[in-house]
Amino acid sequence: MANDTDFDIAIIGGGSVGISLACALGQIEPAPRVVLIEAHDYKNLPPPGFDSRTVALSYSSRQIFEGLQLWKSIEQRGISPIEMIHISDRGHPGMTRLTANEQGVEALGYVIENRILGEALFARLSAFSNITLMAPARMQQLDFKNDRVILQGSMNDEAFQLTTRLVVAADGTESFVRKFMNISQRHWDYQQTAVIANVACDRPHNHVAYERFTRDGPMALLPLTDLDEAKNRYGLVWTVPQNRVEQVLALNDEQFRTELAVHFGERAGKFVRIGKRASYPLGLSHINEHVRHRLAFIGNAAHTLHPVAGQGFNLGLRDVAALAQVLQDALAAQQDPGDLDVLQAYAKWRRRDHIQTAVFTDSLVRVFSTDFTPLVLVRNAGLLAMEMFAPLRKRLGRHAMGYIGRASLLARGLRL
Repeated sequence: MANDTDFDIAIIGGGSVGISLACALGQIEPAPRVVLIEAHDYKNLPPPGFDSRTVALSYSSRQIFEGLQLWKSIEQRGISPIEMIHISDRGHPGMTRLTANEQGVEALGYVIENRILGEALFARLSAFSNITLMAPARMQQLDFKNDRVILQGSMNDEAFQLTTRLVVAADGTESFVRKFMNISQRHWDYQQTAVIANVACDRPHNHVAYERFTRDGPMALLPLTDLDEAKNRYGLVWTVPQNRVEQVLALNDEQFRTELAVHFGERAGKFVRIGKRASYPLGLSHINEHVRHRLAFIGNAAHTLHPVAGQGFNLGLRDVAALAQVLQDALAAQQDPGDLDVLQAYAKWRRRDHIQTAVFTDSLVRVFSTDFTPLVLVRNAGLLAMEMFAPLRKRLGRHAMGYIGRASLLARGLRL
C-alpha cells in the first residue's frame, strides 16, 4: 500500500462515537495514521451536577468498551447499572419486566453522564501515538480524488490542508460531510418533541428503569448515580406532541411535577425535585449511501432514532466496532482502507442491524402512540404474553442489550 498521504484515516467529528472509533483504531496493527478533527474544545467539559446530561449504554456497548480497554476507567468514574426494565401502558393492564438475572448478566445496561464518558475516552486517546487530534477545528472543503481525499479547514483561526486515504463522517445528525457531498437523507417527522430533565424521587430507584407508554408517546426514567446533594435521581425523557412543548417547558417546578405524576404515576415514588428542562424534536432518519469510495458514515451522521428504546448511541458504537474490524482486516491484507470494496463490506455487515433497530424503534412509537382499540388490545396482549412467557422476554431483552446480527470482536469483549 502506498504511503504518500498525510494520514490513512481522517475521522470528522470527535463526539463519543468519533472518539470511540479513534480509540479502536489506536489498538490495531499495523497501526494506521489517524487524524481526529473535532469542532469543540475537549478541555471545556461541563462541570458535574444534578443536571448533568446522561447516556444509556447497552450491555453490548459495555463489552465494546471492555474490548477497547476503557470499561474499568468508565466504571471507576461512576455508572448506574440497569438491573430491571419495567414496561407499562398507561391506562391499560399490559406490562412486563425484563431482568438482568433472567439474561444471565449483571446488568441489562448502564446509565452514565456524558461528561464522565467524555473524560474516559479523551484520557484513553492520549495513549496512542498514531492518533493526531485537531480540536477545536472546523472543516470547510473536501476534495475526493481517485487515490486520496484533500481536506481543508481551520484550526485556531489558521487554515490547514491535509490528505487522507479514507474519510469517516462521525459529525452527527447535521453532518457537514453529508451535506457537502449532497448525500440524500430520508427523514420521518414524528411531530413529537422529547423533553429531557433530571428528576429525583422520594425512594431509591434500586437500579430499575421505567418505560411508560402514554397516548402522547413514551416516557422513560433511567436510574442515575446518587450525588452528595441529591439521592434517587433519574434521567427523564418525556415525549410530548409538538403543539404542547412550549406549554410543558413553561411550567414551573411544582406544575411540572404535578403534570409528570399525572402522566407517569407513582411507580418510582413521588417526584420531589425537578432539574433544568431541555427539548429536541424527534424523528427517524437514515442516509441512502453509508459508503462511497474513500468515505464511510457512522453514528448519527448515518442514522438517528427515536429515544424510546435507548439505542441511538449504542447503534453508533456498533458501527464503530464493525468498521474498526473491517479496516483492521484490510490493513493486515495491505489493502487500501478507502477502497470501495473494503467499505462495502462494512455497509453490508451493518445493514441488518440498522434496519431491524430502526423498524423496532419506529414500531414501538407508532403502536404505542394510538388509542385505536384493536391496536390497544394487541399491544396489551403482547405485553402480558411477554410477562407470562420467558422466551419472549429473553428475546426482547437480547434486543435491548444490543445483540442483533453478527457480533464484532469488540462486541464480544475482545481486543482487535
